Amino acid sequence: MSKKLQSIINARGPIRNIGVVGMGYVGIPAAVLFADAPEFESVIGFQRDSPSSGYKIGMLNRGESPLKGEEPGLEDLLGKVVGAGKFRCTSDFSEVAACDAVTLAIQTPFLDPKDLIPDFSALTEGLRAVGRHLSEGTLVVLESTVTPGTTERMAREILEDESGLVAGEDFALAHAPERVMVGRLLKNIREHDRIVGGIDDISTARAVELYRPVLTTGTIIPMSATAAEVTKTAENAFRDLQIAAANQLALHCEAMGVNVYDVRAGIDSLKGEGITRAILWPGAGVGGHCLTKDSWHLERGAQVLGGDLWYPHGEESIFGVARKINEFMPRHMVHLTVEGLGRAGKSPEGANVALLGWAFIQNSDDTRNTPAEPYLAAMEEAGATVRVHDPFVDNYLGIEVSHDLDATLAGADVVVIFTGHHHYASLDPVRVKELSGREHPVIVDGRNVVDPDAFIRAGFIYKGIGRGDKNSHLIRR
Repeated sequence: MSKKLQSIINARGPIRNIGVVGMGYVGIPAAVLFADAPEFESVIGFQRDSPSSGYKIGMLNRGESPLKGEEPGLEDLLGKVVGAGKFRCTSDFSEVAACDAVTLAIQTPFLDPKDLIPDFSALTEGLRAVGRHLSEGTLVVLESTVTPGTTERMAREILEDESGLVAGEDFALAHAPERVMVGRLLKNIREHDRIVGGIDDISTARAVELYRPVLTTGTIIPMSATAAEVTKTAENAFRDLQIAAANQLALHCEAMGVNVYDVRAGIDSLKGEGITRAILWPGAGVGGHCLTKDSWHLERGAQVLGGDLWYPHGEESIFGVARKINEFMPRHMVHLTVEGLGRAGKSPEGANVALLGWAFIQNSDDTRNTPAEPYLAAMEEAGATVRVHDPFVDNYLGIEVSHDLDATLAGADVVVIFTGHHHYASLDPVRVKELSGREHPVIVDGRNVVDPDAFIRAGFIYKGIGRGDKNSHLIRR
């Protein structure tokens, strides 16, 4: 424990002014919750004024959320803290110098999962920008999900090189990973327990001081920085594993003519002391920024920190196998589509496909690593024409995304549901068939959001993930 750092922090006093680097799905809700806490005086959101994301600065300063999905309470709280003068956004990183604490919430994807090399370029840029203006006694916290060992090694080195200060002596450094899901950002930050890991006891204590005011039911769990990094990557790897188990079960149920959702309900019903039978939901694929990569961050950490590994790891580990199963599901959606078209006497070549849902999760505009993308590529390669609809998403990297559901469904040989947006649960089979203009249109449900029997009665050919009980139904004439 550094007496020097403790005396600097004591002289500086309580945390009052906070900087949040990265105005995305994590940074925005974190910033407004800090700003709403009476313990803090002001919060500055730092956002690069780039062609792709610079627009966020003006929107946030007007109290408007750039997140288009359904995020209960976020825009109201944003408007409140902006109106109170407690939050503003800027691209001027020199203002870091006046912050008592700075958090970084920047994406950390992989360049190529096959070699497990992370792309830390955006995080590195953010760390350098913070380091250039870092002052004595400041707390720096990485909220980004990173390869275990990153805080103690890469982040520490960059901040020290840029600032000329020493972590643990002149400034505090910690890792406190975000634990949020789009659609419930504020709720998750307030209610989930917070993992906080400093590079030393002083850093951990200062980070606890930062996060305690924004928690309601959640508690703080202190540990080392590296243990916090492992905790975050491991909890996402476990979730990915659980989804993969549900997906594998769904595939088995399809093969055996069984409804996976009946089986799931049966498994989930076994409860009692010492019994854990929780089972997640199968589906068309896993997307998002976290689950698609965090198993590889965990695997990479073991290789970097553990040296030569004598046990199954990488793609041979149980987490690697889970990744393969979840990455397979969009291909299985292609298989179901081709099977359905075959039952209708059609080929994928020349078929019109209405793809419903481009966001990776329901009622959100988050398109990161959407499983719909490999499906679209595969169907287009097979010669199909694919039209995409999503009520929350605008055009995406050259892919036209329509907000007009009727226009997307018009003339469709097959309707494919990739995202469980609430709009799709109320699809009227008679109306959809009328729009398609087909005697036996195909519907492929990747999220179990429609009633199979209603569509079968209307003359559809139905295919669904895990619906072995329905996938070979008689076609209504």
